[in-house]
Amino acid sequence: MDTEQQVLSGGRLASIDALRGFDMFWIIGGQWIFAALHPIFENDTTAWVRTQLTHVEWEGFRSEDLIMPLFLFIVGVVMPFSLGKRTQRGDSRAQVYRHVIARTVILFVLGMIAQGNLLDLDLATFHIFSNTLQAIAAGYFISAIILLSLGLVGQIVTTVVLLLVFWLLMAVVPVPGHGAGVLTPEGNLAIYLDKLILGRFQDGTTYTWLLSSMTFACTVMLGAMAGHVLRCHKSRGVRVLLLLLAGLGCLLLGVVWDTRFPIIKHLWTSSFVLFSAGLCYLLLALFYLVIDVLGFRKWAFGFIVIGMNAIAVYMVTRVFDFRGIGDIFVGGLEKWTGDAHDLVRAVAGFAVLWLILWWMYRKRSFIKI
Repeated sequence: MDTEQQVLSGGRLASIDALRGFDMFWIIGGQWIFAALHPIFENDTTAWVRTQLTHVEWEGFRSEDLIMPLFLFIVGVVMPFSLGKRTQRGDSRAQVYRHVIARTVILFVLGMIAQGNLLDLDLATFHIFSNTLQAIAAGYFISAIILLSLGLVGQIVTTVVLLLVFWLLMAVVPVPGHGAGVLTPEGNLAIYLDKLILGRFQDGTTYTWLLSSMTFACTVMLGAMAGHVLRCHKSRGVRVLLLLLAGLGCLLLGVVWDTRFPIIKHLWTSSFVLFSAGLCYLLLALFYLVIDVLGFRKWAFGFIVIGMNAIAVYMVTRVFDFRGIGDIFVGGLEKWTGDAHDLVRAVAGFAVLWLILWWMYRKRSFIKI
């Protein structure tokens, strides 16, 4: 089946799996591999790379800050395919909603296991809402309702309205002891509501979850718009152009909005949603062009292996220390590797994990939710 037929029939696109794997690469090993280059070379380039592999403390944006929104964005890209497939095969609205609810609950529970300390069985360490998977769960659930209830125009309008409403709430609703429009780590409306509603189960960080679920959904919905582009009947060249234009438009809007409503990942501000989505659109356009349009796929195989089991690899890296496992094989090399030992450790840990994923790929063993 060629790419055109594959898109229109709701099949898989290698570019989506590769981009998902590219995102996961940085979570499961890439960050440590590239950060470990600085102790070896110690130049301005490696110092810049290492800085980009850390989060900004509050306002602003670095490359590391793209990982989480890209994860949510790709969930959105796939939704028109997956929901469309269920509708085409004759599933009732009730069946589709049952699937959406079940997937939301599973993602939320996995998030509590990964970072909410559910398996500690100790209320003193338990956090209800504290993890990327729970952000995905919230964004996915809200987005599914929008996608199943509204046409394309309604989906776009609703996404815009959510972005504006979040901005207005953060700007005009006063926070006791701080006032309205305060965007400090402890004085903003979103963190106030998290602490008020979650109480002792709030995760103790300056990341916000409950009110920010509105904008989590916007990130997923912007991904869904990209999914609509990939499913449309336009030529592949037009699809690439539409993705590029959407990316540049979102970047521009994000930069402009930043002057009034700063880019703050911890709050998932509307400007952050647009700026990060712009980068996501451009990455998707690049991967789609190179892999599915031009047909250069071999270079992406390593990412595809990761992307085909993204949730599984995310969870397993929260349970096992693969750098520690890699030490079984390279621990004795420290006396010879010197400043490069952190790099050796990072590569070894990643290699162990990737080989497991490659074995699962060969066995066609894909863990789905």
